[in-house]
Amino acid sequence: MLDPLALRAAFGAFATGVTVITALDDQGALVGMTANSFGSVSLDPPLVQWSLRLNSGLHRVFVNAARFSVSVLSAEQEHLARQFSSRAADRFEGVDLIVSANEPPLIAHAVANFVCKKVNDFRVGDHELFIGEVLRCQSFGGEPLVFHSSKFRALEP
Repeated sequence: MLDPLALRAAFGAFATGVTVITALDDQGALVGMTANSFGSVSLDPPLVQWSLRLNSGLHRVFVNAARFSVSVLSAEQEHLARQFSSRAADRFEGVDLIVSANEPPLIAHAVANFVCKKVNDFRVGDHELFIGEVLRCQSFGGEPLVFHSSKFRALEP
């Protein structure tokens, strides 16, 4: 059997970007969370993936959501990564958002964003894997926030 701490350390050796993923719950309320599991799947059709722990308090919301939005955070947005991974009652408090009718909001000043229609989700181990078709996306440039060895980092110039 693998040592869970050794496995976590090995997974942590792989640097990832940091995203905030948002959705609307059944009542139209905003929900959002920090995720570093985001990645591209396909160009044709345009598909992305991300995963969420099954025991997350937001699991049911994202399973029931028809759409989700992904904001790739900039190096200057570490505070937002921490805010959206906290247990704060209102994770959106003080956050500059890009809002469109009937769609999950995007985080302003991110380096890229994606609005997606969920096309599939399924349980894989202790996570739910979500697949989304990209409906719209933009890339704004700038330096992304990076997560490596359990720490937020900026890329070196």
